[in-house]
Amino acid sequence: MYTFTCSEMLFRKLIFFLFLADNSLVAGGMDKETSLAWIICDTQLFVWSYLSGTVPKNCFVLQLPSSVVGDRIVGMKYTNGRNWMLCAVRWDVSSKKVFEQCNSAGIILCNQETGAVVYWPDIYSESLNAPVVSLSEPQSKESDISARHERYQSFIVSAMPGSSQECIALACRSTGGLFLFKFSPSGIHCQMVFHDVLAGNSNSSSQMNELCARSLVWHPQYTYSDDSGRQFFLLTDHEIQCWNIVFIPNINVKKLWSHEIVGNDGHLGIKKDLAGQKQIWLLDMQLDDRGKEFTILVATSCKDRVSSSNYIQYSLLTMQYKPGCSTKTSWSMNERLLEKKAPLQTVIPKARVEDRGYLFSTRIRVGGKPSGSVIILSGDGTATVTSYWKGSSRLYQFDLPWDGGKVLDASVLPSIDDSEEGAWVVLTEKAGVWAIPEKAVLLGGVEPPERSLSRMGSLNESVVDEEKKSQKTGGNTVPGRPGSEAWGSGDRQRVALVGKTAQDEEAEALLSRLFHEFLFSGEVQGVFEKLGEKGAFLKEDETNVFARMSKSIVDTLAKHWTTTRGAELVASAVVSSLLLDKHQKHQKYLQFLALTKCHEELSSKQRRSTLIIMEHGEKLSSMIQLRELQNMLSQNRKYLSDSPSSHAQAEASGSLWNLIQLVGEKARRNTVLLMDRDNSEVFYTKVSDIEELFYCLSHHLEYVIGGGQPFIIQMQRACELSNACTTLIQAAMHYRDEHRNWYPSLEGLSSWNCHHVVRSGLWSLASLIMHLLKEVQATDMSVEQEMWSQLEGLTDVLLDAYTSSITAKIECGEEHHGLVEEYCQRRDELLDSLYDLAKRLTEMKYQESHLSEEDLERREAIFRELTEPLLLIAKRHEGYQTLWQLCYDLSDTGLLRTLMHESLGPKGGFSYFVFKQLMKSHQCSKLLRLGEEFQEELAIFLKEHKDLLWLHELYLKQFSSASETLHAVALSLDDGPPLMTEEEPEMVQLKRSPSLADRRRLLNLSKIAAVAGKDKSFETKTRRIEADLQILKLQEEIVGHLSDDREDINRPLPPGELIEVCLREASKKVCLKPFEVFAWTSSSFRRSNRSLLEECWKNAASQDDWIALLQVSTAEGWSDTVVLEALRETVLYKASSWCYGPESQIHGGGFEEVMPLQKDDDEFSSIKDETLSVEGILMQHKDFPDAGKLMLTAIMLAKVGGDHAPVEEHMAMDSR
Repeated sequence: MYTFTCSEMLFRKLIFFLFLADNSLVAGGMDKETSLAWIICDTQLFVWSYLSGTVPKNCFVLQLPSSVVGDRIVGMKYTNGRNWMLCAVRWDVSSKKVFEQCNSAGIILCNQETGAVVYWPDIYSESLNAPVVSLSEPQSKESDISARHERYQSFIVSAMPGSSQECIALACRSTGGLFLFKFSPSGIHCQMVFHDVLAGNSNSSSQMNELCARSLVWHPQYTYSDDSGRQFFLLTDHEIQCWNIVFIPNINVKKLWSHEIVGNDGHLGIKKDLAGQKQIWLLDMQLDDRGKEFTILVATSCKDRVSSSNYIQYSLLTMQYKPGCSTKTSWSMNERLLEKKAPLQTVIPKARVEDRGYLFSTRIRVGGKPSGSVIILSGDGTATVTSYWKGSSRLYQFDLPWDGGKVLDASVLPSIDDSEEGAWVVLTEKAGVWAIPEKAVLLGGVEPPERSLSRMGSLNESVVDEEKKSQKTGGNTVPGRPGSEAWGSGDRQRVALVGKTAQDEEAEALLSRLFHEFLFSGEVQGVFEKLGEKGAFLKEDETNVFARMSKSIVDTLAKHWTTTRGAELVASAVVSSLLLDKHQKHQKYLQFLALTKCHEELSSKQRRSTLIIMEHGEKLSSMIQLRELQNMLSQNRKYLSDSPSSHAQAEASGSLWNLIQLVGEKARRNTVLLMDRDNSEVFYTKVSDIEELFYCLSHHLEYVIGGGQPFIIQMQRACELSNACTTLIQAAMHYRDEHRNWYPSLEGLSSWNCHHVVRSGLWSLASLIMHLLKEVQATDMSVEQEMWSQLEGLTDVLLDAYTSSITAKIECGEEHHGLVEEYCQRRDELLDSLYDLAKRLTEMKYQESHLSEEDLERREAIFRELTEPLLLIAKRHEGYQTLWQLCYDLSDTGLLRTLMHESLGPKGGFSYFVFKQLMKSHQCSKLLRLGEEFQEELAIFLKEHKDLLWLHELYLKQFSSASETLHAVALSLDDGPPLMTEEEPEMVQLKRSPSLADRRRLLNLSKIAAVAGKDKSFETKTRRIEADLQILKLQEEIVGHLSDDREDINRPLPPGELIEVCLREASKKVCLKPFEVFAWTSSSFRRSNRSLLEECWKNAASQDDWIALLQVSTAEGWSDTVVLEALRETVLYKASSWCYGPESQIHGGGFEEVMPLQKDDDEFSSIKDETLSVEGILMQHKDFPDAGKLMLTAIMLAKVGGDHAPVEEHMAMDSR
């Protein structure tokens, strides 16, 4: 075996061999997992990566061992490469590069006819490149037919977990045998796992002249039991079988379930024995990357009952797991886990009858663009892409303008974005690897031939239904193939391609012709009417024909660019010249639109399309400026050396070059202009996709910057990228300013530079710069200044993008709070970083001045000069924290007041922010002094800080308002206002919470303010204030008599809570206080707390021993006068005196309104509730039956005061 690191000469040797070799001796294929292509020519195996757009840089030539190319295979024909099967197994699966190239892989080659197997453990390693060979025993061949049945039909390989250069392979023979191969650098071991995979299955329709085992395919994920096991699927002549292989501790292969496809139930698959149907063959099966969809190619032999002619019908069947079945870990053998995702899609309704060898050599591949398309590789070497477009199936056959030979295999280019499909690529015999652009498939596809008149036409009814549905919606959408997209439910959504209707194509062709006539003659007569008749003004957004035309202008590909010049290409003037030509042509296009009145029509009715056209001009101007910047950077590097090679190296270096290569590579893979185009060429061509530059910044910045480089190098590379980004956007904004009269109304429209992908890219770069500034504290001042300049530019364009996007969302009525929050957070982070960097630069510049003495004015002047642009950005984007910090560090109150006047607002202005900062730092005197200049704003702010509001209201001479505020503050249940000394320091410290005495002083101030205000209700206010003063005084007295200090003596207790405290104390010292509290409250309070008042009377009645008083007065024969004197000492008397006595002081109405002293028999005769009066409450007392007379006498005595006559008369009547 000979292994070479292949150069261009070696690869051209392969091309030379291919043109000279007998086509029947050429075999080849493509491996999707490793992105390797291979061709066997003569006795040499060529292996290379097909991801490279130019000549492969790593091509390996492996010599086939003589034991497998000797007499054993002499005379055998390699029918389209089917005699050799190659599988590659990748060892470096943990690699996570941006464009992941295979760096370690083993190769397994198997001959289908002889069973010979060759294993190269690692073609990338010099020590592990010796082939290991296994020759199977000759098969008994009774006839040519039986020999064909013993061939290997399919071959799949998987690496062994936890082993190095060890793998296993599974192979199925056409007659149903399943074999297991174990590969290691020391040898190959083969064993038969199952003799017949269909053993015991009576439903098999296979006969000895047919193949019962079709193809094997791995499940893309390890989903069974644990990571040591892996599922694979086997397609037979009538069903899908699911198997599992367990690697650890011992290899074990087990069948899990099977699903019949060809049977009597058409809902489960394909219904057989239909009229006109002779036989059904399942040819090949593929599984999508998610492991959920099975695509099966079906060939049906049919007979036309009218003409009696035979034909083959090719169809695609898509099966999927039933809901919840894909994650099951246990099944029964008869359980149906799959279902049809869509009706059977007829690809070719009527094809000629082929022999079985041709049929069984047909293969399919899935996963390429357009979404849902399938490529069919036939036995004669043709490749046909079937897709679903405009409501019908379309076929595109790959072909080259010269003889490229047969198509050996097909694969899919990997996509950078995992959510997208890649482009199709095919391997040809003589022309190597070619990509099939998506646009070629869509525009070059044709509809299949007309269907037969037989019943088989009913298989395609679903396509007709979908076509009708598409016509109803205008034909603007291009769904995927019905089998994978149109009937899908619950799958991930894929971006639908926007196709052109026939009317669109006619309108676009007419527009192109009229525009080119204008370029030559300048004539515009009747253009508007002609385009209107063709419906050119009907569609919106990117689908509008004028927008399409604009895009084609800016994305024109230069035909004279070549692919072998590399960096020299971009260093030439070709790029700049083409960009300038595009710019001139786009300007002519705008003139054409204006002269024909098309611009006016579009601006009024198709605003979004007009904006897209103008954005193309913006992007083109940005690209021109970016090219000039790259030229300038290249010139700056070239002075290091005068050699031509150094010139090219200088061009192909730097972070901007890396970014251009990255974006170009992504565009080349996703859009596939041509595989042999240079990445730089693609980048400068795809002007309309300039947002991809910011996408790559967002996702691959570490790769572009070079994360392993020293910090100083990373800083330089980050500044280069930042300069490129700001140059791009500033050029676009300059174009927008120059052409502002061309733009439509932008209300509700978001420009390209405001999109999420652009903001994400800018933020990723800005975040990296901020991170580098934190990591590196001491660098050269020139580097610091460059970082300051670039971060300032990034901040400016990024914050402008955010504000424009937020404005557009608000105008459209969309949810924008999340975006606003993100904007504020990132704004503050950027401005804080700029401010810190400004202070660092100030210190560095000040130290450079080498002053012998401290010069604060010089330092301040440097700081003001540096922060001037920062001040402008902060003002424009409401960076109030930065504005505040600037004014504070400069101690510039004049600047502070100026900024406050420029940004006023009750809740969002800078004045409000300043108030909050002063309040937060307890600089209350400064806050109140600002009220002299910002009276209304401070009054609104202090509504949330009433402890200071009254001072501002007194300054404004709003005495009545100040009185109300003071009243509320004095009785507030929180800790109240902070008490400050008269000479307030700069930073006030809270001294203590206000005491009850302090609160009384506030109430006195409230009373004074009410009198000074003298509004209509000031007398009522003063009485209420006086009552609250009395309640506070009562609280002080009550707290002084409490037996414990559980209550907060400084917190004003609500009247109800204060009364409950007295009742809980149950002391004679405080038992009268509740009545005094009730007296100083209001009538509404007494009415709403009647039950609490009852408890007070009950408590008062229980304070004296009424039985003892009765016994003493009776035993000693007290006179009425003595009895009355004794009753005056009771609590009942004193309570009644407070509430009902002639000298009682009651606020807001008397107690009689709530609870009369004695019930009136006439008034209360119909009321059963006897507790509506004090007498009724006393009647419930335990001593009332004996001493009730004394109780009633006490309360009546208090009511009349000094006049005893009514009481004595009452007592005399009771004695009678």
